[in-house]
Parts: sequence; structure tokens; C-alpha cells
Amino acid sequence: METLQLIAIFLVSTLFSLYIGAVLIRFLLAWSRADFYNPLSQFLVRITNPVLVPLRRVIPAAGKLDTASLVLAVGLQFIGSLLLDLLGRGNYGLPTLLLASVADVLRTIIWIYIFALIIQAVLSWVGNSYDNPVASLLNSLTRPLLQPLRRFVPTIGMVDLSPLVAILLLQIVLIILRGLPGIF
Repeated sequence: METLQLIAIFLVSTLFSLYIGAVLIRFLLAWSRADFYNPLSQFLVRITNPVLVPLRRVIPAAGKLDTASLVLAVGLQFIGSLLLDLLGRGNYGLPTLLLASVADVLRTIIWIYIFALIIQAVLSWVGNSYDNPVASLLNSLTRPLLQPLRRFVPTIGMVDLSPLVAILLLQIVLIILRGLPGIF
């Protein structure tokens, strides 16, 4: 591949991934009813509102589910995959790209949770994380995932093993997603 082609692939992949990540984190924060007055939440709202607000006029929420954010994430993933396809990274048909886009969004959501759980664990070791806006947001984000697990996974002394179990289960889901046909 040519150098300019590699640079274009890198830029398209990075820029689309960052924005899709921001949209999905906003989706997950809304789903988990996180504090939207948190500084990090406000940052995500500011960078995603220009695209999401017009889209919400066309795509309403389905109860607690912000469907406009999900549609935007899948749409951006599809456009990014299509651009990468045109830049020579693959030669896939549109149905395959659409299926791969949905799977990539699911994988991104899983990775967001994995990183959130790891960062949350590290912050808990560092010390007082009660006043930390990032820790507060991570607690809100991971609560829907960890709460059901805490009913079945006992704490050993002062150690909560539910984040470890959650990461293992999320890794298993990633393995299952990797095994689906037509997904690259």
C-alpha cells in the first residue's frame, strides 16, 4: 500500500472510532441514567449534540433506549467501513458491511465496559474516588452490569470479584461475536 493510502486509512479509522466511541458512551450513560451534569457527560453532550439532536427528530427513543444514538453509531460505523473498503482495506459487499457494522458497534460497547471496569478498579485502589467525576460516572455506567452479578458473586474480605466476573463474561461475548459468519 502507498504511504498516503495508509495515512488515509489510519485517519478514517481513528476519527470514526473516536466519534463512535463518544456516541456509544453517551448512549450507555443515558441508558444507565448517569448524571448528565458531570463534566465528562457535558463534554460528550457537546460533541455529539450537533448530529444527535436533528436525528432525534426523526428517530424517537424507545423507552429507556436512545435509539437515535444507536442508529448514529451503526450508521457512522457503516460509513467508516465503506470508506475503508474504498481505500483498499477490503472488498466487501454492502450487506456484509452492514452486518459487520452492527457487530463492530456491539464489540465497541463491550470494550467500553471492559475499559470502564478496569479504570474503575484502578481508581478504587488509588484512594478517595468519591469526589472524582470520572469515578462517579464509571460507577453509574457499570452499575447495571455489576448489580445482577453481585447477587451471585460473593465478596472475599474487602474484595469485590464481580468486576472480574463481568470482564470474563464480556470476553466470552467477544469470542462469540468473533465467531459469527460474515464479520471481519
